[in-house]
Order: sequence, then C-alpha cells, then structure tokens
Amino acid sequence: MAAKRFPDRDEVAAVRAEAEQLEPGATDESTKRRLAGRVMARRDMGKLVFLDLVDRSGRIQLICPTDRTGELELHLGDIVGVTGSPAQSRRGEPSLQVDELEVLARIRVPLPDTFHGIEDVELRYRKRFLDLLMSEESRDDAIRRARMVSAIRAYLDGEGFLEVETPILQPRYGGGFAEPFVTHSELLDAELYLRIADELYLKRLIVGGLEKVYELSKDFRNESYSYKHSPEFTQIEWYEAYADYKDTAARLKELVAHAAVATNGTTVTTFRGARVDLAQWQEIRFVDALEERGAWTRDEAKLRARLSEDGVDVSSDRSWSQLIDHAYSHYVEPLLIEPTIIYDWPIELSPFARTTDEDDKIVERFEAVVNGMEIANAFSELNDSQEQSARFGLQAVEKVGGNAEAEPGDPDYVEAMSYGMAPNGGCGVGIDRLAMVLLGKDTIRDVILFPGLRSRD
Repeated sequence: MAAKRFPDRDEVAAVRAEAEQLEPGATDESTKRRLAGRVMARRDMGKLVFLDLVDRSGRIQLICPTDRTGELELHLGDIVGVTGSPAQSRRGEPSLQVDELEVLARIRVPLPDTFHGIEDVELRYRKRFLDLLMSEESRDDAIRRARMVSAIRAYLDGEGFLEVETPILQPRYGGGFAEPFVTHSELLDAELYLRIADELYLKRLIVGGLEKVYELSKDFRNESYSYKHSPEFTQIEWYEAYADYKDTAARLKELVAHAAVATNGTTVTTFRGARVDLAQWQEIRFVDALEERGAWTRDEAKLRARLSEDGVDVSSDRSWSQLIDHAYSHYVEPLLIEPTIIYDWPIELSPFARTTDEDDKIVERFEAVVNGMEIANAFSELNDSQEQSARFGLQAVEKVGGNAEAEPGDPDYVEAMSYGMAPNGGCGVGIDRLAMVLLGKDTIRDVILFPGLRSRD
C-alpha cells in the first residue's frame, strides 16, 4: 500500500538552487534532501535511471543508481517521494542523486503528449487539472494570480482597511447595471438574487462607522461570455470615508502598481499586443473624449442617427443613457491603449455618484481602462438619502423605458443612508481583468481556473 504521507519534504526549486552551486559531476553527500512530486520524464542508461521530477516550485533531474534504488517500476505521471543528495550530472544538470524512492500514488490513465502538452484550448478549460499538470506556464499563471491577490490584500490592510464579508444571496440586487441570477429560499419562502456587486452592503458599513472597508468577492451576472466577461467573476471593492474620487484614483494607481511589482517585478506588462506601463496614467474627461470624436450630444435622436450611420446596432437601446454608453464603448474605449482614467460621467449612467460642483448633470465617477478594457470603476459616493431616493426614481423611469439593467432601487439602503453617511470614495476592481493585464492573457478564461462552459451533451 502506498504511503499516506511524506513529511519533511523540501521544494524542488530550493534543492535545484543548491545543486547549481556544485561542479559538474559532483555530489554533496553530506547533505540529505527529501523531494516529492510527479515523474514527467524517464531516461534509462544502463545502471542509471534519469527521471524528471516536478512539483509546484519547479523541475529537477533525479539520478537513480539502481544499485541503491533497486529496479524502478514507474510510469510517467506517477507521484513519488525521494531522499538523496544535491548533485550535478557530468553535463552540468542540477540534480538530486537518489538513495531511496517510494511510489506515493500510481497514475491509472496515460498522460497526454508530455512534450507538446494539451494543444486543444477547450480541453484545457474543461480539464484544468490536466492543463496544470502538463504546463509549467499554466501553473506559473495560477501562482502569479494568487500572488497578485495577496499583494492587493496586503496593500489595503497596510492602508488601514478592514476586510469584511457581505451576503451573496440578497433580497434585492444592486450596485451595477446587470441581470441577476435568481434563486428561491425554501426557508424564507422568497426569491433571492446572487449579488451582482458588493456596493450597497459595504456602504451600509460606512454608515455604521467602519470607515475603511473592502471585500474580495465572487459576484454573478446573468450574461454571456466575451473575452472580458464571465458570468461568475471575482472583484475587489473598497470604500473609504472622507475621501472623494480623486483620492480614490490616486489609491487605485498605487494599488495597481503594487500588485504589478508583486506579480511581475515591474509595472511594465504586455497586454493584447500592447506594451504598457501601469505606473503611467493619462486622465481624460468623458465628455471631452466623445467631443473629440464628434459623438457628444444630449439629443437622443441625433445620437441614435450618428451611431446608426457608423454601423452600430442600436436596436436594443431604449434611452439616451444606453445610447451614450454605446457611443463611449464604440468610439472611445477601444482607442484607450495606455492606462487611462476616464472621469466625470453623465448622471444617467451613475446612480450612486455625487454631482460635480460645476454641472449637476455630471457626476464624480471614473473608469480605469487598459488597452480598451475597463479594469476598475469608482465614484465619489452619493451620501444624501433624499438625493439617492430621487436617483432610484430616475432608474425606475429607465426601466419602464425598456432598460432591463436599470437599478431596481433599495429602500433599505436609503433608510441606512438617512442615518447619515460620511462622504466617501468607492472603487471596484475586476480581479480577473487585472490578472489578464498582468499575466498578458487575451481572454478571461485563461485566468479563471475553472471557467463556465456549455455542456457537451
């Protein structure tokens, strides 16, 4: 029977580093190390068997003299534990010269081609365990994403934020424009929604005096896949009392740069063919960006005509707000290659943001965009309960006008605000999208370990 444990093991990367200090052909017999991992290659040369052992940290060659280990009955993919000494082969390959080897788990199904790996992209998504097993790049991507998330948490913790948890199942959904998933609670005999955002509960905590809070969360939107959309996704939202959207923009830039350095060692990355520096941001007003392209107007008919003339399908757009959002996504967003803050948005698109001092039809909101893809959205948060109630009323008009994604309203949230909410800035960052940027991946499925897929049946 295979062993149930293999204690006191070392990481392959650490032993490999030790072996790299030796001369070719040398073995440090005074040092004993224990490694465990998967056998991914085998070469028999007389009384020596050479194996490639892989664990999460890397790959190392095992030199197995059969007079020490006995005959090895191994298959590619078997998981083994070994004890031995750091060494270098005569050709200078960092190795472990093995004294003892034991099989910890047997493979029952042959591995795919160990040289080419899994070339079928869909198979990589459906059988991520195989993809990770076969591909060092995929393992590295998973590790770097985890490092990114840890860095983001560490940054916010270091800035005095409190990590909290809020409900996933909610009696009302809100905090974004999206269709929710709906379920039913037998206990409550009520419909519940999987949250589309964390905003309204986190801001209740601002009312409660927690002042600086964040949540790293799974959120859900009943929408289709695209290269940047997934119905189940991860984001981080934070809210900071006594800050506005300018403070929040500065914090976002710091957070992204911190995460980039922790993940890649630099703020420079290549995303969808463009080399960008996440420490260098340009800032452009929403209205100015559209005016530069001759697409800013509050005349709904003119805007609809302009979009139609340029071949944009506006058949599903029922209101000016949907049209202007469509104009932004068509004329502006795809051209924003460098990291960009697009700020000061129309009030119709931002029901939770405070108006600017200069124009009560424009709100203090920004989106952060990298190479045509939004990675973050932030506001100076509205903190007047009466104004918030009126904004929900505007969204109700939008919904009646055919905008299915308009905010449904939340009287309980308005009640919380009525007890007094400190002025605050809030931001939501798409973790999956930021991972795409930092890992240089063209599609969101490459940064989600187990993306949703249609059934093959």
